[in-house]
Amino acid sequence: MWNERYSETEYVFGTHPNDFLKETFVHIPTGGRVLCLAEGEGRNAVFLAEQGYEVTAMDLSDVGLNKALKLASDRGVAITTQVADLADYQFGEEQWDGIISIWAHMPEAVRQHVHAQIAPALKPNGVFIAEAYTEQQLTMEAVGGPPASEKERFGSLENLQIELAELEEVIGIEKQRLISEGKRHQGLSAVVQFVGRKR
Repeated sequence: MWNERYSETEYVFGTHPNDFLKETFVHIPTGGRVLCLAEGEGRNAVFLAEQGYEVTAMDLSDVGLNKALKLASDRGVAITTQVADLADYQFGEEQWDGIISIWAHMPEAVRQHVHAQIAPALKPNGVFIAEAYTEQQLTMEAVGGPPASEKERFGSLENLQIELAELEEVIGIEKQRLISEGKRHQGLSAVVQFVGRKR
């Protein structure tokens, strides 16, 4: 599905970074190693590389990651890409100064597998930044988020707080905000935003 979606010439979610990431990346230790989960066409990874971070972008779609490499080249920065499935991805131990999860909507079992690895994979003072649509998105007129048939993929602050309890919560909020990211994320949307730091 994602290879097909990313196969068009234009960048489906645009080439500008996610607004929440743009506001919060400063929490990540300067110049550190950052892992971007389900990074797709690379807009967030490229932005972080432009800020001086050493960035690895992982995604299931090689088509998306090839577009990420092109975007990085066009912007004059370098990123590392890795084709992988979050369902069995291994994050390593104390490998990352930052881990980014923007719109990575996963089935519950996969989400729990991923979240269980976040704290161990972060270096001390490392930071996890996440934004996801909440189930309230189904009542909104905006474009974006999982379909109603896959409600378990929506995010919630409660799940983040429970599954990432080892992290110190810096930001944790459910809110509505206006989103404009390419043609697939548009309009007043219901989201959860989270920043957690490894103590």
